Amino acid sequence: MSTMNTSVRCLLMLMAFSAFGLMGCGEGGSAGQSAEASTAKTNGGAAAKADAPMSYRDPDTLKVALLPDEDASKLIQDNEGLKKYLEAKTGKQIELIVLPNYTAMVEAARAKHLDLVYFGPLSYCIAIDKGADMYAFAAKSKGGSPTYTSVVIANTSAGINKVSDLAGKKVGYGDPASTSSHLIPKGVLAAAGVKEGDYSEQFLGKHDVVAKTVEAGGVDAGGMSKPIFEGMIAGGKLDSSKVKIIAESAPIPQYPWAIQKDLKPELQEKIKNAFWDLDDAAILKPLKAERFAKIEDKDYNSIRDAAKILGKDLASLEK
Repeated sequence: MSTMNTSVRCLLMLMAFSAFGLMGCGEGGSAGQSAEASTAKTNGGAAAKADAPMSYRDPDTLKVALLPDEDASKLIQDNEGLKKYLEAKTGKQIELIVLPNYTAMVEAARAKHLDLVYFGPLSYCIAIDKGADMYAFAAKSKGGSPTYTSVVIANTSAGINKVSDLAGKKVGYGDPASTSSHLIPKGVLAAAGVKEGDYSEQFLGKHDVVAKTVEAGGVDAGGMSKPIFEGMIAGGKLDSSKVKIIAESAPIPQYPWAIQKDLKPELQEKIKNAFWDLDDAAILKPLKAERFAKIEDKDYNSIRDAAKILGKDLASLEK
């Protein structure tokens, strides 16, 4: 595998800089509020207004959205164990939902059509920026780490050996609101001097589609999550003789679960504890996680900072 040069690595470290001590983050959130509380703070640090007490919901069915980064029917089937686990832990019916893309998920979260959402780091930041009244409380941990990386992959027949070779080439990204399949790999290219306009870009929707399109030669290179790439190789869904990694990002804070603040506090506590206590490998595997660690909104400031470095506001990355 080719590696980024020192300057690229340094800039990406700056982009991905964060206090990655997610495993040790304190418990937070609005779960301890009562309807009369007027000054309690959420994980995001926003104080409730004294003249606008929270009106809490206690729905019979919790609508739980999974990250739309792979085939929807497969995601719902693979996460049947999570559904049953959450039903047992909360006493509620669970409806698993996979929306067509990140934008639809962000809008549904903002409109309170979803109660619990498994976001990507960037889509979480976009949702909060657009007014979703939620907070992150758990992030997946894999390999003992609450971080992951993005990779830039290339077709082995395209004559591409390093990021600077992508000038004048076709590059595929996933969803515009994807962290590891758009924001971060675009930053990798920019750090190597290959900026927007130096290449043609296509948004292909999902990580697996990016990988298969690169493999087929539909684009010369693409950006995607390294865990998804490795999973496709290991599962025989991608031919390693046709696709190679040419660059890897610095660590990125992991995918967060976020919860609506207006759910009944006791219900919020049940949901949060269910994820923090989850240690069933069969349930965790489809989520590509080993455990879920406690996190706070501020742990995703590195994503917000990365967008600023690229000169992007969060809303523009969703389009």
